[in-house]
Amino acid sequence: MINKQNLWFITLFSLILVLGIYYVSMGDETISVLAGNKDVSEVVEVKESDVIVALQVEDDEEVLEQMNEYQNILLDAKATIEEKNDAYNALQALSNTQSECERIEKMITDEYKYDNFVKIEGDTISVVIASTNHNKELANKIIRSIQSLYDKQKYITVKFE
Repeated sequence: MINKQNLWFITLFSLILVLGIYYVSMGDETISVLAGNKDVSEVVEVKESDVIVALQVEDDEEVLEQMNEYQNILLDAKATIEEKNDAYNALQALSNTQSECERIEKMITDEYKYDNFVKIEGDTISVVIASTNHNKELANKIIRSIQSLYDKQKYITVKFE
């Protein structure tokens, strides 16, 4: 069982890890602007994959926050068995949703060779493709590929960024 001290350690370690990865992935121009070595008025290009990374980081933060809430309920001595059971089931559902998102992202990357971001909320699946080319045929193929993974009808949207 995880105690509060271990939970805080894991949370802070995760935060440090995310910030470290962000720092390492920053370009030299961005670092020199932050350090004050360059003028901020320079034009900075936003690459298509940067949008995907930003969406993934935002989603990861939301998921981590939800996981922490559920883990706090599980570790709370005052919580009832029903509350702990609900938190455990919600944690399992969150984990399953994340694995489904990863599976769909991998499928799109393998089949269509595009960077992408997938978010699942209930029966709605939102896909963001890193491409400025808005291709309706490609979007339709992606929707059909994703729907083929499910027996039940899903509401799938594809957006190009």
